[in-house]
Amino acid sequence: MPGTCVIGLQWGDEAKGKLVDLLTLDHDLVVRYQGGANAGHTVVAGENTYKLSLIPSGILTPSVRCVIAGGVVINPPACLQEIDGLVSRGIRVADNLLISDRAHVIFPWHMAEDRSLDESTSDGENIGTTQRGIGPCYRDKVGRSYAIRLGDLYRNDIGQRIEHVVTAKNRVIASMHGGEQAEPLDAKTICADYLGYAERLKPYVADSTALLLDAVDADQRILFEGAQGALLDVDHGTFPYVTSSNSSGVGVSSGSGVPGRFIDKVLGVVKAYCTRVGGGPFPTEQSNDIGQRLRDRGNEYGTVTKRPRRCGWFDAVAARYTARLSGVDSLAVMLLDVLSGMDELSICTAYEIDGQRTTNFPSHVDDLRRAVPVFETVPGWQAEITAARSIDDLPDAARGYLDRISELVGRPVEVVSVGPDREQTIFASRAAHTS
Repeated sequence: MPGTCVIGLQWGDEAKGKLVDLLTLDHDLVVRYQGGANAGHTVVAGENTYKLSLIPSGILTPSVRCVIAGGVVINPPACLQEIDGLVSRGIRVADNLLISDRAHVIFPWHMAEDRSLDESTSDGENIGTTQRGIGPCYRDKVGRSYAIRLGDLYRNDIGQRIEHVVTAKNRVIASMHGGEQAEPLDAKTICADYLGYAERLKPYVADSTALLLDAVDADQRILFEGAQGALLDVDHGTFPYVTSSNSSGVGVSSGSGVPGRFIDKVLGVVKAYCTRVGGGPFPTEQSNDIGQRLRDRGNEYGTVTKRPRRCGWFDAVAARYTARLSGVDSLAVMLLDVLSGMDELSICTAYEIDGQRTTNFPSHVDDLRRAVPVFETVPGWQAEITAARSIDDLPDAARGYLDRISELVGRPVEVVSVGPDREQTIFASRAAHTS
């Protein structure tokens, strides 16, 4: 079974949605396996632009089944809004979407906790939550006592369970406000609302783990769509400035239920430069005209949050680390066109930390904060490249840039994106491979 996984290798926003959409035709199923509605995957098809948060980017291909697996956390009204938006635009969803009954549900108390919590570290830097209740939902999932899964909404005791949780959560939220309770959560209202959502979602809900294991046995082709980026992995990223799930390649099996031995290709997605949203160290950040130029040309504002992204030069130290962590076979370099018009480009090839040079990515955020990037300057190019459809159409300097990224990361470049549209894509393996 040719199982393929698309993983972002930076801090998210690497244009994974476009790549998943392009690869969908070669697969039978597309699977989202972690994260929540904090993802923002954009697909441009001609004059149409689709922005997806929960539903896999493969939904635009009618012949393919899309699965939201058990590792995802679901906000039912947000999911229904996304479904309704797709249906209103003529996208077939009814027979093509399955949502795991194991997926944990985001409730109003999770969003209330998100708003109430001080999401800053001891030094006052904000972690960067989107305040959509995703972190608190994952926290309850691990804590178990107050967790409710999508399948639980169809059980007879769901009213009692919601009442039990609301009683406890009202106390918790009041304590976050110094004992002053704003508007208490009402269990009956929440129960009525969520039973209504559950009824609308019922045609989509099933055991995704069984479905995917059956697909494996039937030798069906599965495409796994990662959300966020590997540097935001809760265990292996720049903790605590991370997301609440395993967003690197190590999370594919736990989130989907498909053993890793059935995944035979991992495609790592990087931007041709780097961006980050929210707090946390960013060694190659350019808080200057270069950073603003990248932001303006790349339209670097969050798909979901609309927050301006921090921008900087490509970090080969970080990308090499996440490529190894995620078991990447080859690279997709996205938004290469954003770099057009620059005389020179810089690539971070190493860090200097306390006077010591290293090509290893630090395990502790404080060490990364002290890292001084060692930059290598390479020629830029002036020509616009959005019309390029093969490697040979690119300027020599652009080809050299891709070769150098490939060499430093240690993986061949298989895909190059030169614009947002499906057609603005080059499939090639020109760059050198260094093991």
